[in-house]
Amino acid sequence: MITILRKELADYLNSARFLILLVLVLLISAVALYATFKGIRGTTIEAFVFLKLFTTEPSGVPFAFLFSFVNFVALFFIPLIGIVLGFDAINRERSSGTLSRILTQPVYRDSVINGKFLAGIVILTIMMTTAILLVSGYGLRMLGVPPTAEEIIRLFFYLVFIIVYGAFWIGLSILFSVLFRSLATSLLSSIAIWIFFSFGIFILAIATAETPETMQLLLWLSPNWLFGQATVALLQPTVRTLGMLTEAQVSYMIPNPLSLSQSMLLIWPHVTGLVSLTAICFAISYVLFMRQEIRAS
Repeated sequence: MITILRKELADYLNSARFLILLVLVLLISAVALYATFKGIRGTTIEAFVFLKLFTTEPSGVPFAFLFSFVNFVALFFIPLIGIVLGFDAINRERSSGTLSRILTQPVYRDSVINGKFLAGIVILTIMMTTAILLVSGYGLRMLGVPPTAEEIIRLFFYLVFIIVYGAFWIGLSILFSVLFRSLATSLLSSIAIWIFFSFGIFILAIATAETPETMQLLLWLSPNWLFGQATVALLQPTVRTLGMLTEAQVSYMIPNPLSLSQSMLLIWPHVTGLVSLTAICFAISYVLFMRQEIRAS
């Protein structure tokens, strides 16, 4: 598996898609810093100032919620990276005839799919670590306020959640790469699922708002919603509960920030759900790949 991992990493690092994604990382970091500058300027923030670099929305901008770092990463960037890294992982090798040649070597079949999956996660980790460090470094110079130990730990857990969330999209795109021989079909199927989880499932949830149980079940099936909820509670410690609340319930809450342990306890079900969806998605692609017949072309 290590050999396959090294090969895939070399292919990714020497490809044009890696350079394009790296440019997108720089652009997202710049947009996040601009949003922070426009949102924080002229406001009074007493606690967790450093985390505002990632959650602040610019004021006076249409669709401002899309320009914060966490929202853009959750809705667009991570799904895009996962799809780009995995949609042609298997069918590209199959169509070019290299897959059958690889398997004629002393290489186990599971090493192929595991190596490709891990290579995608490594590339994702490199890109998102770079983005977080860029925003943190330039944001520190802009704010002049160093992060506290708790803020650093919260950002570390945020990076871990990003990797798990990205692993879901990598696993999903690899699944379609196993199912379909056509690269275009694999790519379009992955994009269709991304659109559904990003927008379609929320429309269905709103349509079933009269039955809260059905609405909650639909939302819990969306990795986008699970990751978004976990991010909100992790990077905004003043959030004391997740889900829909009435005005009466909100009025009884004390607006004090939660400790790190309390925030982790609050988001633990969401993190568990996200990990479960990721494991299920990759397990299906793993089983299908292990059972497929691969012939030399």
